[in-house]
Amino acid sequence: MSSLKIKGGGRLQGEIIPQGAKNEAMQILCACLLTEEKVTIHNLPDILDINNLIALLEGMGVSIERPTRHDIILQARSLNFDYFKGSDYQSTASKLRGSVMMTGPMLARFGKAYMPKPGGDKIGRRRLDTHVIGLQKLGAIFDFDSYQVGVQQGGLKGCYMLLDEASVTGTANIVMAAVMAQGTTTIFNAACEPYLVQLCTMLNNMGADIKGVGSNLLTINGVSRLHGTDHTLLADMIEVGSFIGMAAMTGSEITIKNAGIAQLGIIPDVFRRLGIQMEYRGDDIFIPAQEHYEVQTFMDGSILTVADAPWPGFTPDLISIVLVVATQAKGTVLVHQKMFESRLFFVDKLIDMGAQIILCDPHRANVIGLDKAHALRGIRMASPDIRAGVALLIAALSADGTSIIDNSEQIERGYQYIDKRLNALGAEITRI
Repeated sequence: MSSLKIKGGGRLQGEIIPQGAKNEAMQILCACLLTEEKVTIHNLPDILDINNLIALLEGMGVSIERPTRHDIILQARSLNFDYFKGSDYQSTASKLRGSVMMTGPMLARFGKAYMPKPGGDKIGRRRLDTHVIGLQKLGAIFDFDSYQVGVQQGGLKGCYMLLDEASVTGTANIVMAAVMAQGTTTIFNAACEPYLVQLCTMLNNMGADIKGVGSNLLTINGVSRLHGTDHTLLADMIEVGSFIGMAAMTGSEITIKNAGIAQLGIIPDVFRRLGIQMEYRGDDIFIPAQEHYEVQTFMDGSILTVADAPWPGFTPDLISIVLVVATQAKGTVLVHQKMFESRLFFVDKLIDMGAQIILCDPHRANVIGLDKAHALRGIRMASPDIRAGVALLIAALSADGTSIIDNSEQIERGYQYIDKRLNALGAEITRI
């Protein structure tokens, strides 16, 4: 287990470029299984979850070329299905949640797949019902004891389906299966995050026929084969939001380069409601140094509530960042994490640092901002998941004294070279 040692209380300054989008990369890498031709991906983040997924694909028999650290060429001419029966596949697939999205493309092209229970952050229930039910409606047959998935006689067939929830990974999995199913598939209540738009655009470039891209109603006319393509990932919106929050907490002047502003949705607006100033300069976001930032109230004067919701609502992956930023704002914020019942449990560590937070229940926390009148204090703590880990890192950067974050591998599952990139801005982070 590795740890990060952070000397807090300093100001940061400079430019930082967000990595390629982690959540998009998971979907895009799995989509390479839909064709025997080469698929080239640019702006790939060099993080643990992505590297584990690449290792899985390589073990399955996918040819991998890495011309640069952030570019990859994949070619899935055929798969070694014996690999799925071994312990290496089971152990690696269970380390990351994105492994489940290999099921749809494998069923579409090969008529069989293996779907072990995926891993990922322990942030509450993350059921797979949407994946399973959607694929079953297309004709998939699941054997849950052996993790094997097959298709009914005649292959996958298009149908109408209303998803029980707008699951991002569930929608991606079903879309990748439906693009090569016979006939027409209509998916209502589909997730419509920018990452899904990117996936559908890539699949259309490969020869798929998907209509309604960017909406929650997708119509997919199945095709018999797909060809290779060249695809560039978006900037990671969660990193962009994290850097906005970090700038405010540390009173720093930071420019986020190539932020992909058009794909950020309401993320900048939510941080503005926390009192954080920012300026768009082309596709860059400039955050000036602020001694204080004051939370807005609602129009009737009631306390600001920040809640997560399916896109175009506020992404749940930034709820932890909003919560930690609110600890040093002027004013009070009710943070409502609707989707996961364990994501707010890291607040005990912030309370130990001196934050004033009332955890009302597993989904809601009332944060009374200190307005920087009292700095947080450095402590030793452990990172429970990717997003909470970065929230604690931001808290440590703003705190008086030195903090140590154990289990920092959790952070590195989602943020590449985080210590080197922040040290380039003036942070003092060392590995111990």
